[in-house]
Amino acid sequence: MHACKNHTAATSRRPLACTAAVLAVAALFATPATATEKYGLGTPATDAQIKSWDINVFADGEGLPPGSGTVVAGRKLYDAQCLSCHGAKGEGGIGDRLAGGAGSLSSAKPIKTVGSYWPYAPTLFDYIRRTMPLTAPQSLSDEEAYALTGYVLFLNGLAQEDATIDAQSLTQLKMPNRDGFVPDPRPDVK
Repeated sequence: MHACKNHTAATSRRPLACTAAVLAVAALFATPATATEKYGLGTPATDAQIKSWDINVFADGEGLPPGSGTVVAGRKLYDAQCLSCHGAKGEGGIGDRLAGGAGSLSSAKPIKTVGSYWPYAPTLFDYIRRTMPLTAPQSLSDEEAYALTGYVLFLNGLAQEDATIDAQSLTQLKMPNRDGFVPDPRPDVK
């Protein structure tokens, strides 16, 4: 594009140079496989690389992996890896508050936590597995993510202390604010 900025009607060759430059850039981005081969840019993602990032878990539980974790194991893991940011009882600190806030959403100062605001338990698992701990995202095993999910649910009174959390229990749990969201009215959104 920079070849085009000095173009004037008095120069007859610049439109050709300008067009050639634009076409070369467009071709580079339009055919990534050819660009990789021709220019040596980038590398194709391997199946293993794609699989490592293809870990979405949806609100209905689709994508939850096999395995389980206990609230008791979650408490130990929380104390070791989460307490310093989120507080001893999920009250927050340098990290977000995770627990409390029940009944506060319609108040002048709503407290948005997992228990008061979060609409679906499977997406809590997804968030924990994908982003925590902050210093080492995606380092938790599926069992550890289930255990931490269970402990955070326990802190909010949504799981028993002796509970085992798995895909089935998360999809069956109806979060307190599940019906507190307005559906998206756009016709292209399910």
